[in-house]
Amino acid sequence: MQTTNYTELRTGLKTYLDTVVHNREPLVVNRPYNNSVVIISLEEYNALNETAYITSSPAMLERINSAEQNILNGNGIKINIDDL
Repeated sequence: MQTTNYTELRTGLKTYLDTVVHNREPLVVNRPYNNSVVIISLEEYNALNETAYITSSPAMLERINSAEQNILNGNGIKINIDDL
């Protein structure tokens, strides 16, 4: 995980933001008094929100776990991607 401070961030903002987006790696901006922040890409933010939403539903988690068990037990169904 890349880190910087506020002064360096201001100086190289475009470069830092491009790196966050292209590498999908968070950037920690260290600030005084433990007021640090993390910058992530919109794509990463959306993925985190989707994961939080899915895992907040016990029914969805049960469905995912059940499907995983079916696959591990050899009960999965092979589907040709062209048939989707």
